[in-house]
Amino acid sequence: MHFDLQFTDSKTKARAGLLHTDHGVIETPIFMPVGTAGTVKGVHQQELKSEVNAQIILGNTYHLYLRPGLEVLEQAGGLHQFIGWDKPILTDSGGYQVYSMSGSRKIIEEGVRFQSHIDGSYHFFTPERAIDIQRTIGADIIMAFDECTPYPCEYDYAKQSMHMTHRWLKRCFSQMEITEPKYGFEQALFPIVQGSVYKDLRTESAETIASHNAVGNAIGGLSVGEPDEELYSMTDLVCSILPKEKPRYLMGVGTPVNLLECISMGVDMFDCVMPSRNGRHGMLFTSEGIINIKNEKWQFDFSAIDPNGTASVDQVYSKAYLRHLIKSKENLGIQIATIHNLAFYLALVKEARKQIIDGTFSQWKDKMIPKLQNRL
Repeated sequence: MHFDLQFTDSKTKARAGLLHTDHGVIETPIFMPVGTAGTVKGVHQQELKSEVNAQIILGNTYHLYLRPGLEVLEQAGGLHQFIGWDKPILTDSGGYQVYSMSGSRKIIEEGVRFQSHIDGSYHFFTPERAIDIQRTIGADIIMAFDECTPYPCEYDYAKQSMHMTHRWLKRCFSQMEITEPKYGFEQALFPIVQGSVYKDLRTESAETIASHNAVGNAIGGLSVGEPDEELYSMTDLVCSILPKEKPRYLMGVGTPVNLLECISMGVDMFDCVMPSRNGRHGMLFTSEGIINIKNEKWQFDFSAIDPNGTASVDQVYSKAYLRHLIKSKENLGIQIATIHNLAFYLALVKEARKQIIDGTFSQWKDKMIPKLQNRL
């Protein structure tokens, strides 16, 4: 696995590159749809290719470990075979689930003890176990086991947590070294920068992560409730430290505006549940702005969902029909809205890539952001 940095925008730090994996080449900047339990909710894998144009998707270690379980995944030949997906997959380490289950987990130096949300059974993740599980799932890109601190977070706690994440990272790399890739393709480990919203901690963490010389690096612990100003400040700081020749993955971010702003700071990879989750509840991201399709104003609007959209659903179905489906809680409505939003996100980063290559990214971004913020 390797990364080719092809172009850098002259007015910003925006980059265009190619991330080569055994399951295909990923054009960056890229957005990765979230397939928590081996499925992007409401969307067939074929639609992810033909409609959404997804190049890589995410799987969730915590959820896949609990269900269907490692025995099923291993006998299937890994997650790719199990779900019928032949492009790259990235798995998170379970660290974010640990963060989100504060009432039913205990963090110690050795690892994290937690309760299953399915049946209440107890489980224990260590950095080594997180690596082994992700190897068995069969991810192309494996994330290091970390602790995602909340916002707000006391300085002392953020510092202690960051140092523990760094110690866990050494154990993750050691486990990668003594274990073999599964299913006949390469698996690469990305470490994660932490440090909450404290500049000195983010600087120390970014320098530590960079020193490991991994194939790629991730920025975690953001988009957890902090203001956008803090998100941008921390992202810009970390990107100035992480090596330019390696891809940078900003975890769990964000809105279309967040994507463009963070691309301009040098981020290459994104994931977020927002386009799929918000789509299921009737929020559409379009080329002219944000639509709440449940609003009464769309009841008699028989125009296309998004005349400029790249997915076929954008032209085939009307706003009025999609509103009817969503209001009626019909599964087809969820499917159409999810496909539309994901296709919009993928088209946005694809256009960003084109503008970077053409040398016009900065001007284009300045024109796009007011549109993307517009509430229709």
